[in-house]
Amino acid sequence: MNLQYISDSKGKTTGVFIPINEWNELKSRYKDIEKEDISIPEWHKDLVRERIDDYKQNPASSMDFDAALDEIEKAL
Repeated sequence: MNLQYISDSKGKTTGVFIPINEWNELKSRYKDIEKEDISIPEWHKDLVRERIDDYKQNPASSMDFDAALDEIEKAL
């Protein structure tokens, strides 16, 4: 895939340009790719809110992403 990345003045990637022929191929492969209305179940939102509240009450209980991956890899 021949993607072109779009960056802002600070060099941060802000978008991706996909050539039209490749976009059309993706659309044929993934029928709902253009569907913008993605509904998130209320139970999922509630769970995320609960986890955010738990974190705010005890931020020391969280684990750095890299440390979490290290722990997972040790368990494998």
